[in-house]
Amino acid sequence: MTETPYTPPKIWTWKKDVSGWRYASTNRPIAGTTHEKELPVGRHPLQLYSLATPNGVKVTIMLEELLALGHRGAEYDAWPVKIGAGEQFGSGFVAVNPNSKIPALLDRSEPKPVRVFESGAILVYLAEKFGALLPTERAPRAECLSWLFWQMGSTPYVGGGFGHFYAYAATKIEYAIDRFTMETKRQLDVLDRRLAESEYVAGDSYTIADIAIWPWYGGLAQYNQYGGAEFLQVQDYKNLQRWTTMIGQRPAVKRGRKVNRLSGDPADQLHERHDASDFETKTQDKLMAAQP
Repeated sequence: MTETPYTPPKIWTWKKDVSGWRYASTNRPIAGTTHEKELPVGRHPLQLYSLATPNGVKVTIMLEELLALGHRGAEYDAWPVKIGAGEQFGSGFVAVNPNSKIPALLDRSEPKPVRVFESGAILVYLAEKFGALLPTERAPRAECLSWLFWQMGSTPYVGGGFGHFYAYAATKIEYAIDRFTMETKRQLDVLDRRLAESEYVAGDSYTIADIAIWPWYGGLAQYNQYGGAEFLQVQDYKNLQRWTTMIGQRPAVKRGRKVNRLSGDPADQLHERHDASDFETKTQDKLMAAQP
């Protein structure tokens, strides 16, 4: 493929993206609010503002796992943030996350509400708050946090790199796709080699490292994320496939994947979550709708 040479200008100027990509209209080179909009608040101390993207799913899985462990204080209200409509630039959301990215958590159980943003930070915050899913001994904790930060640092090459240029970019650029495919496959190999020697990513126990990594790399391995499963030959990563299946069978993971999901199979969508019974109500509604 012959690509048109591009010479960057001396000073970059913003040109609005008219490619038709679903999030193009929300992209801009400045931060801050675009409109006034307060966030809704439910009855639980933990208020989550999110969407069922891989980063959002990390947090809902974490909260459902904490509840499954018996931590009643982890009850939460989950409110969807429609990022395609620019709701992440509302004044209330920006007050919780000045970076205008989902997910964002507000812990109202403290004398002064605590805001937590960035999915990895939220996982650590919740793990420390409830004393779960993060080892306390120095060496296992270091291993867990190393894999957590590996995910946070590596995955932008998968989503913003491979995913964008392979699946979303209006113009397919051979160099970009080759570059990010190579890096994505390298990361899959890193995980596959690790999971050949360890049941879970950080060792013998299920931790926030698994919770952080599964929505992204499990998505590639078994959910055909970006439509690239065949292109990436994901079936070749046998240890990753074993781990992905194992994590995906956890009841809390199944529940967490549904929360704030606004697209796909209606049976997998729970737009808002305010109580554990919401999952049962959703199932009952689906069954009633199917009746003649």
